Amino acid sequence: MRWIYLAVIVLFAVTTLVFALQNLEAATVAFLGFRIRAPLAVLTIVVYLLGAATGGSLLALLRRSYAGSRQAIVSP
Repeated sequence: MRWIYLAVIVLFAVTTLVFALQNLEAATVAFLGFRIRAPLAVLTIVVYLLGAATGGSLLALLRRSYAGSRQAIVSP
């Protein structure tokens, strides 16, 4: 099962990289008053990395919360 997960992650990363390399035009992104103009490839990679970091952090937080709640139920 580990190999399947690894294959999916590699496939997604390669697809993202191909998309980024085919879209080198500059794009403007506005968020909360900030405006950034950068190549779409750079923006795609930055958003991908931010999503990976926050998704991993959220998953770790949920696992720890679940483990803590299970332990609180077991021990009186």
